[in-house]
This record gives sequence, C-alpha cells and structure tokens, in this order.
Amino acid sequence: MTTGATTPTAPKRSRARTFVPLGIAAWLVLEIWLLTLVAGAAGGLTVFALLVAGGVLGAVVIKRAGRRAFRNLSDTIQRQQSGTASTADAEDARSTGNGLLMLGGLLLMLPGLVSDAAGLLLLVPTFRTALGRRAELSLERRMRQASPGSLGDAFQQARIHRPDGKIVQGEVVREDASTGPGHEPGPRPPLTS
Repeated sequence: MTTGATTPTAPKRSRARTFVPLGIAAWLVLEIWLLTLVAGAAGGLTVFALLVAGGVLGAVVIKRAGRRAFRNLSDTIQRQQSGTASTADAEDARSTGNGLLMLGGLLLMLPGLVSDAAGLLLLVPTFRTALGRRAELSLERRMRQASPGSLGDAFQQARIHRPDGKIVQGEVVREDASTGPGHEPGPRPPLTS
C-alpha cells in the first residue's frame, strides 16, 4: 500500500566516518609491518628496547607538559585575583598551550615506529608552533562556515535570538508559589509544549 509520501532517505555518511576507520586499519598494518621488518634486521630485543624507550620518553613528556599547564593555570589565576592580568597576558598564556606537546607524548607512548616518529616530530618547537597555527586557522575557518547542527552551531544555540535580531544572554529562573520556607520540593509537573 502506498500513501504517496516520499520515503525518508538516510543521512549521507560523512567522509570522516568512512575514511577514519580505513586510515586506522592501514596505520596498524603499517606499524606491525615495520616492527616485523626492524625485528628481522636488528633483532627482537632491539625492537623491544625501542618500544620501552618510546613509552618512557612519552610518559616524561606528558608529565612535564601537564606540570607546565598546571603552573600556567596557577599563575593565571593568581594574576586575575591580584588584578594584574591583562589581555596580553591572556594571549601569551593561550599561545603557550601544551596540547600538541601532550599529543606528541601520547604518540610516543603508543607502540609502533610510525607513531614514535610523529611524536618526536611534535617535540620540535618550530614544527609544533606551525602545526598549532595551521590547526587554529582551520578551526576558525570551519567555525565561520558552520552549518546547522554542527559544532559551530552549538555555540549559537546557547543564545536567545529576539525577532529584531538582538541576542539576549541569560538563563531562565522559575519561581513557584509553592516554594517557600519550610516547604520541601516535590515532583515537578510535566512540561507541555
């Protein structure tokens, strides 16, 4: 029986959802192949030593980056409490982020030679800075081109738009007549549309 209505079509699958699993599988195959190749040439003990050294170095890098991030946060909070914080200080604190440094440490901790090479590359300050700038520009561009339902739209949904185009920031506070001193809150009535 047909009703004449069009059948709904499934949403189109994004490229990332298609290619990310394939990329991860290819990366794992490459890592295993390189490990067996190096183990055949240099021996299994050498590969084991490389993996352990990468794990230890990665842990040290993550620990130092975490301490530096905590120290920057503490300094920023102290400056704000004392009233000496300025916009230049905020920009300096933002530009010295440790996210890519921690990513480099994480890549070093993962077993594999390709991930170790990528992690070591992220430890180089000039490469890390250039990659950070490129990622920031890419994110800003994507936020400007955000379509409804995307991450950029999530920030817009937190605002109330008036018909005249003005944006009103705020929150809704509901006071019930039944809430007073000595009254325990009970179940809320269901919301109706």
